[in-house]
Amino acid sequence: MDEKQKYDVVIIGGGTSGCACAYNCAKNGLKTLLVEKNNFLGGLMTGGLVVPIMKSSINDINCDYYKKLIQVSKKYNAQITYKDGNDGWLNPELLKIILEDVLSFDNLDILFETSTESIIYEGSIIKSIILNSNLLSLPIEAQYYVDATGTAEFSILANCDILDSHDKKQQNSLRFILGNVNLEEFCSFIKKIDNNEDITNTYRDEINTNTELHFTTASTWDTLTHWALDKYLQQGVKDGILQESDRAYFQVFSIAGGLGQVAFNCPRIDNYKNNPYMSSKELINARKAIYRLYNFVKQYFPGFQNAIITNIATQTGVREQNRVKTKYVFTKDDLISSKTFNNPVLMANYSIDIHSDKKNGSILQKTSNYMLPIESLISANYENLFAIGKILGADFEAHSALRVQKSCMSMGEAVAKHITKMN
Repeated sequence: MDEKQKYDVVIIGGGTSGCACAYNCAKNGLKTLLVEKNNFLGGLMTGGLVVPIMKSSINDINCDYYKKLIQVSKKYNAQITYKDGNDGWLNPELLKIILEDVLSFDNLDILFETSTESIIYEGSIIKSIILNSNLLSLPIEAQYYVDATGTAEFSILANCDILDSHDKKQQNSLRFILGNVNLEEFCSFIKKIDNNEDITNTYRDEINTNTELHFTTASTWDTLTHWALDKYLQQGVKDGILQESDRAYFQVFSIAGGLGQVAFNCPRIDNYKNNPYMSSKELINARKAIYRLYNFVKQYFPGFQNAIITNIATQTGVREQNRVKTKYVFTKDDLISSKTFNNPVLMANYSIDIHSDKKNGSILQKTSNYMLPIESLISANYENLFAIGKILGADFEAHSALRVQKSCMSMGEAVAKHITKMN
C-alpha cells in the first residue's frame, strides 16, 4: 500500500487512555485511527489483568467514556459495583469484547498487531508516519497524533525529550488468575482471621439480581501495618514453599462474572527500565513465583484446594517507565497544594502510591482533590503530538497518583475534546 491513508487523528496504543481518546474522537466526528500492537484492546486492563479499577473521585470531569464502559460492561454481566461504591469491578477477558463494542464507529478504524516503523516531521510538526503490520508498510497522514503506548515508544521514536527521575522507580508486577476456587470457604476464612475492613472485606449484592460473592484482601512485608495473612506467608517461607521476596506484596480480588476465580495483584518484580536482559530474567523469575504462590494458597488457604491456574498476564504490569516532557510538567507540589487550572483535564483524589522493593519503603500518601492541566499532555517538542496515560508530563511522585485507570481515561477524553475544538 503506497498511497497514504489520511485521518484527522491517529492514536498509537489501544490501552486504557488510548481507547478513551479513540471513543471520544470518533464520537465527535473525527476520522480516527487506533493502532494497537497486540491482537486485542485494553492494554493492562486486559493483557495485564489489572482489575478492578482503583477507586478515585473524578468529579464528573471528562468521564463520559468511563460511564459508557461501565454501561456496556453491565450488558455483558462483566461488572459489579462494590460496597464502597466503586463501580469499576470488571471482567478482564470479557473486556476484550466489550471494548470493541464500545468503539464500534464507522469513522474509527482499528489496526491490530501493528507498530510504528518511522515518523516524518518538519520542525515542530509531525507530518506522517509509516506503520508496520505483518511486514506490510502502511503510510499514514494525520493532523494530530496521540502517544498512548504506556511506554512512550512513539515519542521516543520521534526524538522527544523524556523526563529523567534518575534512580527513582516503581516496581512492576505480573498478575495471574486462579480458577475453581471455593469463594464461600475462602471468604469465611479471611473474615474469621481479619477484622480490619480497610484490608479485608467481602460483599454480596443482595438488592440486585447479581448475588455473586466478592472480596478483597492483602498482605505485605511492611511492618507499619498489621497484616493478618502475613503469618501464613511467613510460615510458607519457613516450610520452603515460598521465598522471602514472595511476602513483599500479596493482594487478591474476586472478578465480576468470574465465578470461582481469584485475581492476584502479585508477584512484584524489579523494574529494570534500561536493561532488557534483566527485565526478561525478571519475567522468568515472576512466573516461577506465580507457581510458588499457587502451591502455597492450595496448601494454606481454605477454598483453594482444587484451584487451577487459568491466566497469566501477557503484559507486564509496569507502573512507570517513561514520561514525556510536556508544555507543563505537573509536580508533587502542584498535587499536594491542589493547584487550580482553567479547564482541567481531571479532578481526582487518588493517593501518591509508590511501590518500593525495600521493606517499609512503599508510600501511600492520601491527598485532597487535585487538577491536571491539558498542557501536561501536550508534547514540548511537537505542536500536534499528545502524550496521555502513564507517559504524561509529571514528576515521579505526582505520576504515582495520576497513573491509575480512571485518571488515564479522563486524559484520553480530554485530549479528544481538545483536538475536536482545534480541528
